[in-house]
Amino acid sequence: MRSEALEKALAPYAAFEDGKRLRAGFTTGTTAAAAALAAATLLFSGERLEAVSIRTPVGAVLPIPIESLELVTEDGVISAVAAVRKDAGDDPDVTDGLLFYARVGTEESAGTESSEETEIPVACRAGTGIGTVTKPGLDQPVGEAAINRVPRNMIAAAVRSAYRESSFKSLPDTARIVVTLSCPEGEEKAKKTFNPKLGIQGGLSILGTEGIVRPMSRRALIETIVTDVKFHLTARPYFLAVPGSYGLHFLEGHFGVGAADPVVMSNFIGETLDAAVQYGAKGVLLAGHIGKFVKLAGGIMNTHSREADCRLELFAIHAFRVGAPKELVTAVLQAGLTTEAVRLLKESGFLEATSESLLAAMERAVAVRTHGETEVGILFYTLEDGVLAESENARRLMERSTET
Repeated sequence: MRSEALEKALAPYAAFEDGKRLRAGFTTGTTAAAAALAAATLLFSGERLEAVSIRTPVGAVLPIPIESLELVTEDGVISAVAAVRKDAGDDPDVTDGLLFYARVGTEESAGTESSEETEIPVACRAGTGIGTVTKPGLDQPVGEAAINRVPRNMIAAAVRSAYRESSFKSLPDTARIVVTLSCPEGEEKAKKTFNPKLGIQGGLSILGTEGIVRPMSRRALIETIVTDVKFHLTARPYFLAVPGSYGLHFLEGHFGVGAADPVVMSNFIGETLDAAVQYGAKGVLLAGHIGKFVKLAGGIMNTHSREADCRLELFAIHAFRVGAPKELVTAVLQAGLTTEAVRLLKESGFLEATSESLLAAMERAVAVRTHGETEVGILFYTLEDGVLAESENARRLMERSTET
């Protein structure tokens, strides 16, 4: 049962589906940071907290309850362990209800390992049920714990604050704080996620860029997108559409397109095109990361992983179509991640031709969806390589969509 304070803090992030309120929750990153803060407070101050306050990257301060706390001594070294139960609200999430443990201790070290700061170095490690990265292209390098950058920063900030607010000021210059995360059910639950395919072995990932789990309300999202399309079309009969913040930042950084200009369509490319046709758009430019847009080449108009995922198969098919050797096609199929597939194709000299082949398939798919009633352009990219391919009309549609 949630506390009244936690319910109130999460209330602004709720969604609604068919008149039903869907509760927001908090990410595995927030869960881990809360456990780490409680354990560090016990270790450095001797205080046993029943709840801790965690400030999420979006600014919400969440009072997270602590399930258990204990001091552990091994080989004369004392550490503290705290457990927090993940609460995903009403979002379907395999990690909902799982206990995540953070063990906080100190050790001698000449380096900082995973911390960007050197004042109080903090290292994050994977314990039982937390995955390890085994393939390139993820947020963390191969060999590191599958604890993404934002959660690492949250964890480091939490344990540093506990240290600074305590009277425990005896860490030598060569010492660091070590946080080991674990989840007893993590390895089994991870089999129900994409982690094995992505090359994360041994358990779950610690994720979350906002710290909040916003419940997925399909109808509410689509209604918001349709409203946004209609709003844009009141100003001009053309608009840009991107899946989310990455697309916004890419267009802004590379083409000077302001963040307020594009329609944010999430995974609902098909519904965005439907709205464009229904409300009389003359032209639409779809711009997004190849990791999502590659699915368009297979006619997949909802790019959420729960709907369909044949990204590597599409890469491989189109690489084969443009003459890639069997060995490369096989390597692409086994890549696990689109970023790794792109790297393999680039190093082999087949990225440009494969991208153009994918683009042609995407153009055919969107033409079928719109029945040719709205002009559609496509531009896709990676953050590392920039634009991989774009329709002949892409720049013109971009200009038409942003002209005042």
